Amino acid sequence: QVQLVESGGGSVQAGDSLRLSCAASGRTFSNYLMGWFRQAPGKEREFVALITWRGDNTYVAASVKGRFTVSRDNAKNTVYLQMNSLKPEDTAVYYCAADSSGMRRSVRPRDYDYWGQGTQVSVSS
Repeated sequence: QVQLVESGGGSVQAGDSLRLSCAASGRTFSNYLMGWFRQAPGKEREFVALITWRGDNTYVAASVKGRFTVSRDNAKNTVYLQMNSLKPEDTAVYYCAADSSGMRRSVRPRDYDYWGQGTQVSVSS
């Protein structure tokens, strides 16, 4: 079992940066593949980025490639999402999620076992 708590969201202007953090409880965090998703009002939850358990492989959605970077610090049980050059279309609730198998590398929300409560990111033009 793992509990996830996101932080770092806020209201910013287009072009600004934010860094989201996701703090995890549980001794097996380092074994989990971690993902970031987002959900805008009236839209389905969509994949943003993932990082393997050792942090040696990452994958980001095409819509954020070159602007967003995912990283993790297993010693701190924390995964990060660095978001640069933010756009109004990045406005959403951002969620971190854990894949306890550590292996799926999936972009589908249903393949993740644990979810945080989300943090709001609002970008104005």
